[in-house]
Amino acid sequence: MSNGFPLLSLCLFWPLLGALPLAAPIGRTSARRWALAVAGLELLFCLWAFAAFRPEDGDFQLVEDHPWIPGLNARFLLGVDGISIGFLPMTALVTLAALLTGWNAVQRLNRFYLALLLALESVTIGVFTALDTVLFFLFWELTLPPLFFLIGLWGVGPHRRYAAMKYTLYMLFGGVPLLFAFILLATAGEPGALPVFGLPELLRSPLPASAQTVVFGLLLLGFAVKAPLLPFHTWLPTVAMEAPPQIAALLLGLKLGVYGIVRFAIPLAPAAASEYRWPLAIGGAVTLIYGALVALRQTNLRRLLAYAGVSHVGMVILGIASFNLSGLQGALMQLLNFASVAASLMLIAGMLQQRLGSNDALQLGGLAKPLPRLTALFFLFALSSIGVPGGNGFPAELLMIFGILQAYPVLALVALLGAVLGAAYTLDFIRKGFFGPLKAPELAGLRDLRGRELAALIVPALLVLALGLSPQWLLSRQEATLTAWLSRVNPPALRLAPVTGFQAPAADRSI
Repeated sequence: MSNGFPLLSLCLFWPLLGALPLAAPIGRTSARRWALAVAGLELLFCLWAFAAFRPEDGDFQLVEDHPWIPGLNARFLLGVDGISIGFLPMTALVTLAALLTGWNAVQRLNRFYLALLLALESVTIGVFTALDTVLFFLFWELTLPPLFFLIGLWGVGPHRRYAAMKYTLYMLFGGVPLLFAFILLATAGEPGALPVFGLPELLRSPLPASAQTVVFGLLLLGFAVKAPLLPFHTWLPTVAMEAPPQIAALLLGLKLGVYGIVRFAIPLAPAAASEYRWPLAIGGAVTLIYGALVALRQTNLRRLLAYAGVSHVGMVILGIASFNLSGLQGALMQLLNFASVAASLMLIAGMLQQRLGSNDALQLGGLAKPLPRLTALFFLFALSSIGVPGGNGFPAELLMIFGILQAYPVLALVALLGAVLGAAYTLDFIRKGFFGPLKAPELAGLRDLRGRELAALIVPALLVLALGLSPQWLLSRQEATLTAWLSRVNPPALRLAPVTGFQAPAADRSI
């Protein structure tokens, strides 16, 4: 469905346009206020797009289609569906929270930092809305320059330049197979025909089975680096320790790699994805348990959150590989939960780092007394991350486990073990860091959450409770699209019935 007003273009270009006035020699406070106003308006625009989305339509909506590179048949093609629409407001929300919590954190090159943050928001929106593979790849690669400078120039660790280089090299490595896969997809048609880069056209013209294995392998490899899945995960703990906490929160909360697997890798090579669903599920299970076991050994909160993020990605991959509605809905909901839960936990870790100079549990203890509001919010987000009822993690995790149980009963036990391990490392850190006696007398004078910090965390906290108590309003927006997605990637013989309770089954429809 197309829309007369270019709403997605507004969401895409507004942060980039808002970054341009920061080149003027304005004061630090004025620059911060301007960036905050731009990010606030971007959130309103993304909520407008979310409200304009029609959940009963499983096709692409708010479509904008314009010629871009006619010689290559590449188009400026934007659109959203039930898979991507939720990521727009979540991207805007995490960026706004990063601005608020990092208000006084950047003391040098402040305007450059703010401009890069807004530019990163813009290209991330582009990743979630691009329906042309050339355009998608452009936005995908354009996330690298802002992150390279944001990590390397304003990182909080002594090895921040190494972390920036490591992240960039990993992502460049992952970009190579993506480019080859998109070229193979575009040139798989009749000899002499124009290449095809539009996702809707590619979905209507499936590849021959012989080519699908190669394309699926290349796409999965490229997206696995960004997800991250084992063995490509090592960049995330490094970045979590060295980057500004606000940037680490963006990387932890917005899983572009997993989105790419759902958006491109599986539906563009459905026969290969069905054939290799077991290896994909086993890879997710190994990532889940490995990340949880390593997180158990961590004393530093930021490193613990990084490995917890790796573990949760493994759980999401297991849910996706179940190839049924329950597992897929739970996985997609969990991806959206990362933006409210994982990102908020990393932002709180940054607040502790700013106040104490450390995130290590060996130097913390008894923080609940001087920091009651921070402790309460940390506790809320932490409990949601381990799937305690009442938080948004509970319906997502329950749906994934039901879906995994239908598809892989043995791996469902692995998923349950991962959930238990997640509770163990989370509650252990809470016990060490927030309860018990104060480790040092000077900790009693710590200042609790400031107004800006509280404002940045209160909306994610409300989302945690709203989605935990009433997940149907989000799940209903995904159902038509995910049913169409499953009708494409599941041969009838493999199709599994959805679990009832959170959603009503919908009739299959073609993408």
